[in-house]
Amino acid sequence: MPMDTATDVFEHHPPLLTGFAYRMLGRVADAEDVVQEAWLRWSDTDRTRVRDPRAYLVRITTRLAVDRLRHVQSRHEAYVGPWLPEPIAPHYADTVPDAAERAVLSESVSLAVLVVLESLSPLERAVFVLREAFGLSYAEIAAALERGEPAVRQLAARARRHVSEGRPRYAVDPAEQRDVTERFLAAATGGDLGDLLKLLAPDARFVGDSGGKAKAPLRVLETADKVGRFLCAVAQQPPPDMEVVSREINGVPSLLILSGGQPDTVVQLDIAEDGRIACVYAVRNPNKLGAVAP
Repeated sequence: MPMDTATDVFEHHPPLLTGFAYRMLGRVADAEDVVQEAWLRWSDTDRTRVRDPRAYLVRITTRLAVDRLRHVQSRHEAYVGPWLPEPIAPHYADTVPDAAERAVLSESVSLAVLVVLESLSPLERAVFVLREAFGLSYAEIAAALERGEPAVRQLAARARRHVSEGRPRYAVDPAEQRDVTERFLAAATGGDLGDLLKLLAPDARFVGDSGGKAKAPLRVLETADKVGRFLCAVAQQPPPDMEVVSREINGVPSLLILSGGQPDTVVQLDIAEDGRIACVYAVRNPNKLGAVAP
């Protein structure tokens, strides 16, 4: 296969490969490194012996991502404060033409789901993402991981159980997400504790990721009262030249807070089935905000 044809073939697949790698690793640079390494291996392969380029590339990318995840998990353990995935906008599902498929991909890339995926083993996470987000068959996943199909089905069952325990499957309508987000913004910026408490679930949580490079709680805040009081205190000291932009981030209507025109914070809400806020995610680490810059 000539090199120009090899390039053309590979260029049909980066949205799938990068989307998978990001869901595995939660960091754009790591995902791009994995896809770049997959390209290098693809370009060095005797492609005349490859019958299914898509399956071959998925197999390479899956193995690289699993290996990379095992490495970065130790990096997360040394992280200062809570660790959250790097926000992305636009998300990697933008190239999927089918609306139903796009909705599934968007849900699988939300901060709430990615946080739950952190509790899975690398193999469980790979199986869950390939099966639940991208719809690969068990046979395809088994080939990618070089595991038997029964073993893959067991991994999938364990992963689904862990994800369900960590976050019940409830898809929030985007219009409802935008409405709750706008009401949250009004209450938070107004410093109105009463209005915030009406929006927050009793066991609401606040997870702030600063990496020690910006102001944020170094532990997860729990209960509506603690979260509400913290947000009211923050409202009294807004960042310089603050501007708040409503924007879709990780497939979910979110808030991008700018300071002096530069990204300062990404806020995304996890909304429970009763319409109240179960968790407020706030990413403040400046090293993680490059992909959401205006």
